[in-house]
Amino acid sequence: MEKEREILEKLKKYREMDLKYVDGRILGSMCTKPHPISKKIVEMFLETNLGDPGLFPGTKNLEEEVIKMIGEMLHNKNPFGYIISGGTEANITAMRVVKKMSREKGRKEVNIFIPETAHFSFEKAREMMDLNYIVVPLDKKYTMDVKYIKDYIEDNVEKGIDGIVAIAGSTELGTIDNIPEISKVAKEHNIYIHVDAAFGGFVIPFLEDRYRLEGYNYHFDFSVDNVISITVDPHKMGLAPIPAGGIVFRDSSFKRYLDVETPYLTESYQATLIGTRSGIGVATTWGIMKLLGYEGYRKIVSQCMENTYYLVKRMKEYSFEKAIDPVLNIVAIRDEDPVGTSLILRKMGWYLSTCRCVDALRVVVMPHITKEHIDRFIETLAQCKKY
Repeated sequence: MEKEREILEKLKKYREMDLKYVDGRILGSMCTKPHPISKKIVEMFLETNLGDPGLFPGTKNLEEEVIKMIGEMLHNKNPFGYIISGGTEANITAMRVVKKMSREKGRKEVNIFIPETAHFSFEKAREMMDLNYIVVPLDKKYTMDVKYIKDYIEDNVEKGIDGIVAIAGSTELGTIDNIPEISKVAKEHNIYIHVDAAFGGFVIPFLEDRYRLEGYNYHFDFSVDNVISITVDPHKMGLAPIPAGGIVFRDSSFKRYLDVETPYLTESYQATLIGTRSGIGVATTWGIMKLLGYEGYRKIVSQCMENTYYLVKRMKEYSFEKAIDPVLNIVAIRDEDPVGTSLILRKMGWYLSTCRCVDALRVVVMPHITKEHIDRFIETLAQCKKY
């Protein structure tokens, strides 16, 4: 017991070095403090391994139920997918399918449109699978320029396009690509659309009309033609603990592009990139989604949006400018030297990030951020600008 106490005391000291979401000083993360019910669920499912699902049939059943719940949230009654490590694994998984389908068509080069705002996980996928990306510039809304896609296809008919990556809740600005317009192009040329909604997946379905920008298209899910797969992360706005990412496909017919033989396990095939896979992400996601339901998530998203608007209001009082009107609960604060400012703020105990597509500081208004935190941050930012 003495040895155990000593170890726990040492671990406690290491943990005390970490930032805590509850302190409200983590302003650049798309993750937040997990829902309190998570602790009880984690203990219950601590030894589960979905890498060998035949040994844990109950947890496997939970995963199927979770995917069905997420699918219905995304307007799909017959989804197929997995709860995995996060958006990176989900995006790489989708690119695996695009590549396999391309090879099936006999293509030598896999050509995929991605926006300038694409997450860095797609660069990992490119390196791993030798994909050829056509980077689509942004329009005035900081979303994919659909006209560029149309013109490129017309000018390069012989090239052949295998996939389009669109974003629903971009990491930098929270923007949503015009997926219905992209869908028209994809449908005409039979192109696979993958939507990276790692952040927006648990925001947009619960976003009240009063927080939706006029003239902005928020449709992104399986109700849109040619959307074949969607990345959606419960460990972001879903309030599940890390790791709990998600990849959802339109139906189970796409499983064959992912399966590899696993003769020494309880199932003959495995489709996920990671072999050994804890059931904790599945169980906590199931529990939290059941507990909160639509109304619970609506309240959480609405509170985050209210605080987002409050941040913009306080910024205006101090003459700070927003880069764009917030699409989701992300605010970009214009700054001539965002990197320098962010480093000064870090020394003052505030942790936020910067944008690449515009000179701005980036604040993600997650559930752990309160109006009191915002007040203190704005005052600190004002002090920072005096240096």
